[in-house]
Amino acid sequence: MLKSISTFVFVKKACTLLVFLVLGLASFSQIKKDSSLLQFSGVFLDADSLTPVPWVNIVVVNRNQGTTTDFNGTFSFVAHAGDTVRFTCVGYKPFQCVIPDSLKTKRYTLVQLFSKDTINLPEAVIFPWPSKEQFREAFLTLHIPDDDMERAKKNLELMERKAQYEEIGSWGSINYQLVNQAYTEKLYYAGQAPPLSIFDPFAWASFFKALKDGSLKDPNKKDKKK
Repeated sequence: MLKSISTFVFVKKACTLLVFLVLGLASFSQIKKDSSLLQFSGVFLDADSLTPVPWVNIVVVNRNQGTTTDFNGTFSFVAHAGDTVRFTCVGYKPFQCVIPDSLKTKRYTLVQLFSKDTINLPEAVIFPWPSKEQFREAFLTLHIPDDDMERAKKNLELMERKAQYEEIGSWGSINYQLVNQAYTEKLYYAGQAPPLSIFDPFAWASFFKALKDGSLKDPNKKDKKK
């Protein structure tokens, strides 16, 4: 009985000691982990113009974390000593650095010059159909949207007609009256031969009077001279 009690007390003390040992190791590792934290800041500049490079992608490779620079090309975030950081930006060569683990301060600053890089992107063909279903429907109905050339032709034709209308001016109303007059005469003389105005002396008198008064002149020519 005493032996079993002694065994129980020993096991209890051993478990208590083990718990304190685990807690101590966890606290020590946490202190060591926190001691590696630092503030990583910097700015990226163009190597040719020395202007800030905005929106640079920043990725901490060993931790799968990331951020971006602001419009002024600056950044600042909490990192760990020994982290591998990769910087990429479209149009510039990528850059990678390792934060030193022998720093005596909790701050690390980086000023990096980015060299430009030429990247040939693959060709992208833009179609006027947002989906395959609309393409199939347009193909089956033969309803093909106008391309840029066809739209340009239509716009030019519209501009030409507008310019012609502006040049004609008030002659459009005169033509309208003449057409209505011809249509009225056609209805008036329906079923019979219309008279020939060329032999009408009154028509000739009206013509010479209008010619003398200047009624047959183009009014737009007078406005253009002014």
